[in-house]
Amino acid sequence: MKILVTGGAGFIGSHVADGYLASGHEVAVLDNLSTGFRRNVPAAARFYEADIRDQDALRRIMEEFAPDVVNHHAAQMDVRKSLDDPVFDADCNILGSLKLLIESQRAGVRRIIYASTGGAMYGEPQSLPVEESHPVKPECAYGVSKHTVEHYLELYRRLYGLTYVVLRYPNVYGPRQNPHGEAGVNAIFIGLMLEGKTPVIFGDGEQVRDYVYVSDIVEANRLALDRGDNDAFHIGSGRGTSVNDIYRELSAILEWNKSAVHAAARAGEIQRVYLNAQKADRILGWRPTVSFAEGLRRTVDWHRRERPAR
Repeated sequence: MKILVTGGAGFIGSHVADGYLASGHEVAVLDNLSTGFRRNVPAAARFYEADIRDQDALRRIMEEFAPDVVNHHAAQMDVRKSLDDPVFDADCNILGSLKLLIESQRAGVRRIIYASTGGAMYGEPQSLPVEESHPVKPECAYGVSKHTVEHYLELYRRLYGLTYVVLRYPNVYGPRQNPHGEAGVNAIFIGLMLEGKTPVIFGDGEQVRDYVYVSDIVEANRLALDRGDNDAFHIGSGRGTSVNDIYRELSAILEWNKSAVHAAARAGEIQRVYLNAQKADRILGWRPTVSFAEGLRRTVDWHRRERPAR
């Protein structure tokens, strides 16, 4: 089938595009390269440099490529930026997604797979691991904007018969995650340690998150092509890993013997969240296969290979 991957020059989206191509699908990537990189786009994929907020460009791309499926990863994903500039966050994540929905419906797209958030949607959870039925009480604009699009997807199902699948991600890590600027803690720590610099841990380091290796995320997106109609799924490990755990694990892998530097905790940061993925197991047939330790080793190996090129 023909699949358009928005945000396909980014960390996760490019891996998803690779996975679809490996499964024999025809893939196009749409990305404005604001945070993604042209080098991440698979050579076998058609590439459109465009912004999802540009509705005229979306219409042209839909008419030219005529996708059967839209896999939607393009987003403003920086939690702190969403608090500093919530209008920009909403413009990208809500209005951009709405324009994509409008043009998808107009072009006869039959399925949308939407990358949502399981880490920023619920605020400080009432119970762990978090289930999909947990009350939605985000504590950042990013969580609000990502969840809002889920309501538009359901609206378009009711009004126009558009089929969707929502994948609520945990903290995803692996090769191609950018260690510079705002990125996942794993990539940041690895990048600094390889440069001989000591990472900074904000607060006491006992903040807990759910980490899933990117190849397992790719598999969830593959399964969502024909399973999970009109439903939302946690794509998580069901276990929490602290920042201190990550520091210790990377110190062992990299033979790093320096203590972390601690700084003041960030205001409003969620302390503990990890996801119950039993629903994804039951309906999608998905469960994570790469352990956190193995995923970190693979990620470190990639950074070591790629570091001289930067």
